[in-house]
Amino acid sequence: MNHEAELVFVALGGLGEIGMNCALYGYGQKPRRKWLMVDLGLSFAGPDLPGIEIVMPDLRFIEKLRQDLVGLILTHAHEDHIGAVADLWPKLACPVYASRFAINLLELKRLSEQGSPNIPIHEISANDTITLGPFRVEFIDVAHSIPESMALAIETPVGRVLHTGAWKIDETPLIGKPTNEARLRALGADGILALVCDSTNVLRDGESPSETAVAHSLNELILNAPARVAVTTFASNVARIRAVAEAAAAAGRKVVAVGRAMDRVIGAASDCGYLDGLPDFLPADAFRDLPRNKVVALVTGSQGEPRAALGRIGLGEHPDVKLASGDRVIFSSRTIPGNEKAVGEIINSLIVQGVEVITDRTQLVHVSGHPRRAELAKLYAWTQPKIAIPAHGEALHLFEHAAFAKARGISHVIPARNGDLVALGPGEPGIAEETLHGRLLKDGDLLVDADDEAIATRRRLAFAGIISVAIALTAKGDMSGDPDVVLTGVPLRGRDGRAMDVIVDEAIFATLDGLPRAKRRDSDRTSTALERAVRAAVANAWGKKPIVRVLVVEV
Repeated sequence: MNHEAELVFVALGGLGEIGMNCALYGYGQKPRRKWLMVDLGLSFAGPDLPGIEIVMPDLRFIEKLRQDLVGLILTHAHEDHIGAVADLWPKLACPVYASRFAINLLELKRLSEQGSPNIPIHEISANDTITLGPFRVEFIDVAHSIPESMALAIETPVGRVLHTGAWKIDETPLIGKPTNEARLRALGADGILALVCDSTNVLRDGESPSETAVAHSLNELILNAPARVAVTTFASNVARIRAVAEAAAAAGRKVVAVGRAMDRVIGAASDCGYLDGLPDFLPADAFRDLPRNKVVALVTGSQGEPRAALGRIGLGEHPDVKLASGDRVIFSSRTIPGNEKAVGEIINSLIVQGVEVITDRTQLVHVSGHPRRAELAKLYAWTQPKIAIPAHGEALHLFEHAAFAKARGISHVIPARNGDLVALGPGEPGIAEETLHGRLLKDGDLLVDADDEAIATRRRLAFAGIISVAIALTAKGDMSGDPDVVLTGVPLRGRDGRAMDVIVDEAIFATLDGLPRAKRRDSDRTSTALERAVRAAVANAWGKKPIVRVLVVEV
């Protein structure tokens, strides 16, 4: 073996955040390493990014090395692991490997979005092994909240890495197979150099309950419901969809699917046989024709998304689904941090209408797809890695996971962050350097840098509005006609009660009167002087500085 060849790891997303997962493994001599990418996901923007819904990893580091990128492997079909594939794969044009269910979802999404690329994807299954350059990759069953989730055992000349993806221990997962304990134990006995592991639930003790327990609870809640039932859950949770459908059938109710994402997942799951033996799911427009005690609606919008089905139902704006006093809504989901306010608003709107709302605070209607501490302890005992890299979590999760791993006697615990290039071997492991990394924002149909000026301007607009001024000056520097002033997002009156447009006009005329005629003939100097004067005058009257744009036209 060439001892100058190294095995390295770097995440371009997913370390220090939940979402936007994208990891790279490199092997070889720098700069001629071969690279393997694992997952290419997105995250959802918060209120700090006005006009932006989707955030993706910046791939410039690997774009420069795309000729050495041997493939992209998708561990499972959640959006935080596959959601950026359609937008970013054209920058890579590498082979892609995914399970049948993930392929189905990607294809249905492509067909629903104009301009999405037709990406050739190689189908893989658990227990398969493929060789991509210097990497030999084995796919291992793990339980999760979506079908066909797999951990990866990545063999290299330096050693084996176990990349868990998202997982949990569930002996009765309802759909799919349990986490393959026997194979993980065997790999551990054979030697694991590094474990790159899910940290999402490291703050919680014990083990996550099983999907089967949730199914029993949903069955009771649907069976004893006096009127209509609506269940909102992550559309990707096929086991939950099946549990609701089975409970509805036992209660003599029909299931109506409401929301495009729900329709897509039901289509993909049906094609894979995960919904076999169930009555047909009805379209949303069937809801209004069914008796109140004979219907269950499966609806999107569990995270408070305003345009999703439940948000529109809560406002009484959905064209097909209306709820009334006595109906029951079950939130079979966990509220993702940051979405609490939006979810709370929907819950309150439903309660005001007399709708009964059930959440996981009072009933077992949701379980996580990620491991708690007792499950993590089992994995560490099975695999006995030499190196631990906490992944898939915010800073607190990674910190706690690192402490957890150290307490289990792991020789090297490396609390890496996005962009940290971790040397795994040969030699002493550790962070070797920082690579180019960042975020891309999907702005309409465009991908823009996170520091794009348009985003910064929107923030300022949201804070203090904009004032647009257009004036015409003659060649001698005299004003021709009155200035045209438009105030947007600015109060009508200042603190002294005077009209804000009058305050702006006074600032314009006073500034022009104070400028020498020679300066007035310079449109750039005039517009700069007017911007400063108007901003200062409004700030004095309001206490905030708006964006001011001045156009000087020579006539």
